[in-house]
Amino acid sequence: MWDYSEKVIDHYRNPRNVGKIDNADAVGEAGSLACGDSLKIYLKIENNIVTDAKFQTFGCGSAVASSSILTEMIIGKTVEEVRKITNKDIADQLGGLPPEKMHCSVMGYEALEDALKNYGDYTDLDDLRNEEANNNKEEKIVCTCFGITENVIWDAIKINGLKTVEEVTNYTKAGGACGRCKGAIQDIIDTYYKKTKESSLSPAQKILKINNIIENQISPELKKDGGDITLVDIDGDKVLVKLRGRCSGCKNSHLTLKAFVETTLRETVDKNIEVIEV
Repeated sequence: MWDYSEKVIDHYRNPRNVGKIDNADAVGEAGSLACGDSLKIYLKIENNIVTDAKFQTFGCGSAVASSSILTEMIIGKTVEEVRKITNKDIADQLGGLPPEKMHCSVMGYEALEDALKNYGDYTDLDDLRNEEANNNKEEKIVCTCFGITENVIWDAIKINGLKTVEEVTNYTKAGGACGRCKGAIQDIIDTYYKKTKESSLSPAQKILKINNIIENQISPELKKDGGDITLVDIDGDKVLVKLRGRCSGCKNSHLTLKAFVETTLRETVDKNIEVIEV
């Protein structure tokens, strides 16, 4: 018998924000009825703040509770804050979930990610379609029984520090039916930790690399528009900078100046970097 926290029981028995939002600004889906669990989340966003969130789900009590508390977590937050929410945050807010039910928190994370992945000030629809096409090409199905992709498994490993196939199954359902994909799952686990080991930088190396990227990639790009960047300090994953100007010449012109700097550093140095403007 699984042990559920009082919060899980409360949100299952009294789910918040159930339903749909007409003319929602962002809609995301995860799971499928064929897999036994599915979730659809609706967001209303005004001035970059999530003002309302509702959900429709089909699944077990943990799926209902995870979806319910997720809507409470995101209402009132900025889009940038919402983007940082992980399945671990959802499970922690519920006071934990049994290992066999962690996939419910992952489903909430995936639906939220799906809702926000194309949200933004896109002015070129052709660019958006090309981006979606490229994203779709990258989606490789690993578990055909549940339709779980390689990216989903990779993210679950990264966010939760999963190290065994059993843990991956608990968090994503992959490998939980016929089991034929367990070898592929183990390969993904091995590849992830091999890459992590190879790419790990010492604190000194990380500082030097950040400094190099700012001086040789970011600063020249900003100077094209009369802007510039000054590195103030580096504290772990937090990079403190002074910015001026704008970024109309950047490849992703819909990004803010701060977001451009943060995206560049995440892509070239460390995905956990947070840029703070001072």
